Amino acid sequence: MANRIVLNETSYHGAGAIQEIVHEVAGRGFQKAFICSDPDLVKFKVTAKVTDVLDKAGLAYEVYSNIKPNPTIENVQTGVAAFKASNADYIIAIGGGSSMDTSKAIGIIIANPEFEDVRSLEGVAPTKNPSVPIIAVPTTAGTAAEVTINYVITDVEKKRKFVCVDTHDIPVVAIVDPEMMASMPKGLTAATGMDALTHAIEGYTTKGAWEMTDMFNLKAIEVIAKNLRGAVDNTPEGREGMALGQYLTGMGFSNCGLGIVHSMAHALGAVYDTPHGVANAILLPTVMAYNADMTGDKYKYIAAAMGVEGTESMSREEYRKAAVDAVRQLSLDVGIPADLKEIVKEEDIQFLAESAVADACAPGNPKEASLDDIIGLYRSLL
Repeated sequence: MANRIVLNETSYHGAGAIQEIVHEVAGRGFQKAFICSDPDLVKFKVTAKVTDVLDKAGLAYEVYSNIKPNPTIENVQTGVAAFKASNADYIIAIGGGSSMDTSKAIGIIIANPEFEDVRSLEGVAPTKNPSVPIIAVPTTAGTAAEVTINYVITDVEKKRKFVCVDTHDIPVVAIVDPEMMASMPKGLTAATGMDALTHAIEGYTTKGAWEMTDMFNLKAIEVIAKNLRGAVDNTPEGREGMALGQYLTGMGFSNCGLGIVHSMAHALGAVYDTPHGVANAILLPTVMAYNADMTGDKYKYIAAAMGVEGTESMSREEYRKAAVDAVRQLSLDVGIPADLKEIVKEEDIQFLAESAVADACAPGNPKEASLDDIIGLYRSLL
């Protein structure tokens, strides 16, 4: 079977990269932007960093900000209606995964109106047309949605998140500007950074991993481990490093899949509205330990990428433990809670586990995980 790689056609990296939007818009002949950005980014004038560039260039736009941290079907449907009323011909997504995911769903539905119920986009939907063109401007160093073919929507009625995988949704341009990330508070920087690390480690160990995705994901682990603490302290070097690290793993995991850390985290986000990065960070070391015996020698390279010395002389048991310990220590260092005691209710565990088993990320896990296994993993963190 052939392995497939799908990436952006164009991406810009580095401080001041948002200025390139003007050239891309002119070169592509776009007329009016539909800007998707969440209310806090609008309120705190992060979105304005981009709209100021558009204003200076005399480019038309309209802002849509009915977007929740875990975007819902309703957010998408009202966005589709707003796009239709705007007479826009392209989308600029400004924000973290929530803005990006909402933009992708809107863009896909506008181009493929038979999916306007949103739920039918779950999994690998048979869309026929590419999304409305999207220029993606991330403000968090975590989801890498600007370079992935994935997006996640919350079904509030059913209390579940569903994953959509569609090569038609990938943004045509990614603008990865660390200056757009400088205003992120410490907690959000830590959570999104651990989300990126989870992408890299799950992508490196998933059943679908292969040489090219390993190249992206292993390098991402190294870059993230080196820079996340600095990014939380808001150093320019840390911000720049995390902007690169999260993009590297985006190129990797988007093309090989994830595992049960993500499926379990999706369940937590749907039931408790838990920030996705926080859920991933809490779950990651425990799931790594669970998966260890099905990962060959990959934990040796994870440990080395995390900065552990002497891995070549360690036994398999030692380097597997070292990898898990290094991830757990990084999570603690950046202020992530160590367990789920303040999040999960015992009476919800059965439903959470059922949701996790049904999640699209679960089949990629390197070790088979039954419903009872997932229940046990949740309970081990209470």
